[in-house]
Amino acid sequence: MATRIDFFHQDCLEGMKAMPANSVNLVVTSPPYNLGIKYDTYQDHAERSAFIEWCLEWATELKRVMHDDASFFLNLGAAPQNPLLPHQLLLALTESENEPLFVLQNTFHWVKSISVETRSGETISAGHFKPINSHRYVNDCHEYVFHLTKSGEIPLDRRAGGVPYADKSNIERWGHTEGKDKRCRGNNWFIPYDTIKNRDKDRPHPATFPVGLAEQCIRIHGNAGTSTMLDPFNGIGSSAIAAHKMGLFSYIGFDIDEGYLEAARARLNEARSEFEQP
Repeated sequence: MATRIDFFHQDCLEGMKAMPANSVNLVVTSPPYNLGIKYDTYQDHAERSAFIEWCLEWATELKRVMHDDASFFLNLGAAPQNPLLPHQLLLALTESENEPLFVLQNTFHWVKSISVETRSGETISAGHFKPINSHRYVNDCHEYVFHLTKSGEIPLDRRAGGVPYADKSNIERWGHTEGKDKRCRGNNWFIPYDTIKNRDKDRPHPATFPVGLAEQCIRIHGNAGTSTMLDPFNGIGSSAIAAHKMGLFSYIGFDIDEGYLEAARARLNEARSEFEQP
């Protein structure tokens, strides 16, 4: 059965208030970073305290619509000259004089670009990053994905997003493998952007994540066929495409920019056409 996908041209706070409680199994989203990014509609600059207060407002409503066993994957980036924002927001979401909103269950590092030296001494570089010209900072090649839950005790399908063993003898040596050639990938996820030829056409949004990042979140959470997924900051629909490709039951996305929603619809239609080809 095809995934039901609903896009809403609406502020997510207003939209979530109209949703029933305990109706979402999975959340994958990347809110504005408050770093002055030039969106078409949203003004991405506010006083730090006001920005965090706004995040707490929509996160409170998000918690209400989440099932007790739901996972909330929160992608946050930073700037070299402003590195603390992801951590400050995380602390606001998980620490409180009253009851914290969420428990931090896992921290994943989304690696966009990496250089590794092989056993033979060859250096291989893969992925994409935005170079910076600075005498103080190095190129920033990663972002955070914080896995938040209500209890901190949600079981994950660790091997669903795993990798084969490099040393195949470990498959028989270790009992926990159950004879399967796949192990937990860990908390470093190398997921590069797709190469684009025309930014206005292929990525008409200043702050996106690859479809593969959302797919990895879906895999590790598990229960795809029965899950309803929410992205309060839909953008151009990377989460929606992932929901379609992974066969989720349904998807809900909110965005205040109709232009981004139009791009999301076009990308989803293209993904559906590719999926249906023999």
